Amino acid sequence: MGFSNRFTLPQWIRTLLKPYFAVTSWLHYRLPKGLYVRALLIIVIPFLILQSVLAFVFMERHYDLVTRRLSEAVVRQIAAVVDMTETYNHDDNYATLKQISAGALGLSVTVLPKEPLPPPKPRPLFDLVDRYMTREIAARIGKPFWIDTVGASKYVEIRIQLEDKTLRIIARRSQTYASNSHIFIVWMVATSLVLIIIAVLFLRNQIRPIEQLADAAEEFGKGRQVSNFRPHGAREVRRAALAFVDMRRRIERHVDQRTTMLAGVSHDLRTILTRFRLELALLPQSPEADALRKDVDEMNRMLEDYLSFSKGYGDEPPAPVDISLMLEDLEVEAEVVGADVASSFDGDPLVIVKGRAFRRCLLNVISNAARYGKTLRIKGNRTPDWLIITVDDDGPGIPREERENVFRPFHRLDTARNQDSGGSGLGLAIARDIVRSHGGEIFLRQSPLGGLRVRIRIPI
Repeated sequence: MGFSNRFTLPQWIRTLLKPYFAVTSWLHYRLPKGLYVRALLIIVIPFLILQSVLAFVFMERHYDLVTRRLSEAVVRQIAAVVDMTETYNHDDNYATLKQISAGALGLSVTVLPKEPLPPPKPRPLFDLVDRYMTREIAARIGKPFWIDTVGASKYVEIRIQLEDKTLRIIARRSQTYASNSHIFIVWMVATSLVLIIIAVLFLRNQIRPIEQLADAAEEFGKGRQVSNFRPHGAREVRRAALAFVDMRRRIERHVDQRTTMLAGVSHDLRTILTRFRLELALLPQSPEADALRKDVDEMNRMLEDYLSFSKGYGDEPPAPVDISLMLEDLEVEAEVVGADVASSFDGDPLVIVKGRAFRRCLLNVISNAARYGKTLRIKGNRTPDWLIITVDDDGPGIPREERENVFRPFHRLDTARNQDSGGSGLGLAIARDIVRSHGGEIFLRQSPLGGLRVRIRIPI
């Protein structure tokens, strides 16, 4: 949650909102980051909360009400048995009472001699059967009694002390509470699972086009061909996909037009340079002719640099390249100019890149380091997500305030780099262009060797 500079909360409000900010920060770092999981949580969590609240309210009221009603009904039956026992004579040893109680009321009745009631058992805290039956027996019968509802038994035992006898009554526990409430839970859970599965399937179908669009954009950003991609899904997703396809076509058309134009310019300029060479070949040897030949060679070299920068190797398809072998080859080229070079590579060296373009990028960086430094250290590292190349030299380095300017085309430093040393000022610009065409970035830092460190990072 952010606020503009023009709106600042008072200190006491920020103090009150501090717990809120702490909770939101905690959630931000611990909640999943994927769109699919977040959307699933947005659907499932309110659904589960709603089901839980409904289940609790319904079950609490239903279970409480039904248990109370059933317990009251059983106590009324027990009161009827007590009245029959006290009102009528039972010359048949209570056989008729037992028969009526068992057949009509579902109670097992035993008449015992008068004896002290067993000591009361500890009453369970949340047992509704014990609570309601104890209360109803005390209110309706009003005689000393003992009740046993504790344990996992299927029966409830009640003993009521009369004037000259003790009445022992056993009832089924299912008669005193709502025993079929689990059916509601089963149905609720089953239907919830079915609905969640349906929601997951539909949500997956809606998220898949977004993931495919993200993958296509990532592949295109890495300079790779995007195949088998077509806009589909919801209307908004199709609009975004169509916009991406149009953007890709415009970029590709722009690159093709630029390449075609530069190819024509290259042909025309090379024709003129070839005519210059022929004319110079007919001239006699002289210092002036040698200077002109050097100028023509430099113009040809600059023309090649310009074309390489403008073209950017856009037509080269990405392919697996052994980066370790490439670094070893470039190490040999740097040693030719007299630099002390050592290279190493950690991890799997096979990386999908534009081979010629990436080699040109590393060649520009390493040649630049070898031109201004005597010692070079080249290190490559392959991680699960990135390819990282680091080039260190012991040269004069580049001032911090100029590190971004050196990536500008044709920009050359006045002090750190000698303008008479050759080059067109496009080396690092070409390197950054190639790295960014792979979706990566290039950084300039201070080297531990005292010179410049160039760090290239490309997503895999």
